[in-house]
Amino acid sequence: MIRKIIKINEELCNGCGACANACHEGAIGMVNNKAKLLRDDYCDGLGNCLPVCPTGAITFEEREAAAFDEEAVNKKNEQESKSKEPPAAGMGCPGSRARIFEREENKDRNSETVRNYSSSEAAACESELRQWPVQIKLAPVNAPYFKGANLLIAADCTAYAYGNFHRQFMHNRVTLIGCPKLDAGDYSEKLTEIIRANDIKSVTIVRMEVPCCGGIEFAAKQALQNSGKFIPWQVVTISTDGRILE
Repeated sequence: MIRKIIKINEELCNGCGACANACHEGAIGMVNNKAKLLRDDYCDGLGNCLPVCPTGAITFEEREAAAFDEEAVNKKNEQESKSKEPPAAGMGCPGSRARIFEREENKDRNSETVRNYSSSEAAACESELRQWPVQIKLAPVNAPYFKGANLLIAADCTAYAYGNFHRQFMHNRVTLIGCPKLDAGDYSEKLTEIIRANDIKSVTIVRMEVPCCGGIEFAAKQALQNSGKFIPWQVVTISTDGRILE
């Protein structure tokens, strides 16, 4: 089948191994101090390895390649995890590992009581959403709300992980969200169209710390580059327990 898959330029590769560490499917390995795509069927085509490569040695290409075999990857990861102590909770992508965060206000987590907010608390929690739709795939390229907008491109999970997400990131920004792990296709083309066709003032990218979230950062950066515009941008990374990572 013809599909999108990574391509490694050995001449640019400096042998740092960052891509191999970022590829939790095990598609990339180090051979003679150079990164190699070892198995086509282990490459999911999301490009988590691209953002970590310091030399730009990794790109995408479309070619004849075996389909991504998620079952084979999960079996491999399960076998590898059995040889390690302690075993990882949740095989496969680190973003799928089960974790519990104990917070003071949620110690009675077996209670089914829904917290009731006072009117003043409710006012403090008002939504900062400025437009609809918010999904990258659904947003019209020429929507009027993009005119002069400060654009926020965020991974789905960030708003749930970071408690003050609305006030700190969405305030006075047009918000677009997506999940590079679960959504099919590449966001970079749609984001390029949006940035190229509109007077975007700035771009803020908010992603989770898990490797699979690198796809949304890469797509946004690629869109900025492909748009041909010079626009101020920044990347903010949120930890799985809800902190902003420096």
